[in-house]
Amino acid sequence: MNLAWLIVILLLVIFGQGIMYSKWGLKGISYTRDFTKKTVYEGDTIEMVDQIENKKLLPIPWIRLESKMSAHLLNEEANENGGEIFHRSLFSLLPYQKITRTHQLLAAKRGYYPLEIVSVTTGDTVGFTEVFDSIQASTALTVYPKIISLDDIPLPSHSWLGDLIVKRWIIEDPFITAGVREYQNGDPLNQINWKATARSQTLQINQKDYTADHNLMIYVNFDTNEDIRLPIEDESLIEKGLSYAASLAAYTIKEGIPTGFGCNGYFVEPFTNVLERIKSSVRVEPSSSTQQVDYILDTIAKLKIDRSRNFRAFLDEDIQSERTDTDYIIFTPKLTETMQTKIAILEQNGNAVEVVLLDAEREEGVSHAS
Repeated sequence: MNLAWLIVILLLVIFGQGIMYSKWGLKGISYTRDFTKKTVYEGDTIEMVDQIENKKLLPIPWIRLESKMSAHLLNEEANENGGEIFHRSLFSLLPYQKITRTHQLLAAKRGYYPLEIVSVTTGDTVGFTEVFDSIQASTALTVYPKIISLDDIPLPSHSWLGDLIVKRWIIEDPFITAGVREYQNGDPLNQINWKATARSQTLQINQKDYTADHNLMIYVNFDTNEDIRLPIEDESLIEKGLSYAASLAAYTIKEGIPTGFGCNGYFVEPFTNVLERIKSSVRVEPSSSTQQVDYILDTIAKLKIDRSRNFRAFLDEDIQSERTDTDYIIFTPKLTETMQTKIAILEQNGNAVEVVLLDAEREEGVSHAS
């Protein structure tokens, strides 16, 4: 056989196998992916499992899978810039072979991470032809906010001093007086008992009892500026507030305190319609059930860093609903005069309010005295 015939036969083989792979290359290919856990905490590592199977006699010399994935899941270098990048996997499949591959991912940031479509590409052995298709491989990972020590939350110090008459509570009830004690640095001046001071000749302050049947609501204010049309200036500050809120809720619920959560943000898709002009505010009603911690963590994980309304309007919802017998802890980047007015109304309605400023330059929050 001369060289010319050899070249012709070779070209026919290449052309024939190219047609064969373009027609049947993706036939009988199945692909699934999932995470070994559906929920993790920020900073945890997680495994994503790919499983691809060739359900036909024709071997697949190569097949490439590509899908968009948040950079916050891939590695420390990539997640610094956020956004989405392509995650690629390359396989080679024998007839009727199934391959399982595990990828180590890093849950670097709180959030909800859905994975949907995977682009599949295959071709012949010499790269003569390539065929493309898309496979629906839906799964999702929910990353809870980081839980930190209670000592690392800049709560107002005066709310945590003294023996607790009711062991399971943490905030002084401004409406119950259990006696008097000697004044200490940091005590609010409006709680000084002048009659007792005159009798003892030393400053005496009203000793408050502690709430035994109130509910706790932990709020995070997303307002870094007054104009809701402007973007949030410092997202890391809001993320810090969410971590504080999650950590405090985990503690108080463990102690048996009915605890809820709220913020003036809204949920990411598909949990809210982002095209709606006015979105529902986020509010989890207080409970001390065993599922409440996970419910609050899941709620916080699925929040978008954006505002559904100003925080003053958010507080107005509690005022209009005539909420009472509730203790509030509000994590906020700023405390405006309007907020102080709304807080004063909440207190007049029979609630107690503590405000913690989210300020990187401050190590300790400030409280709003009744």
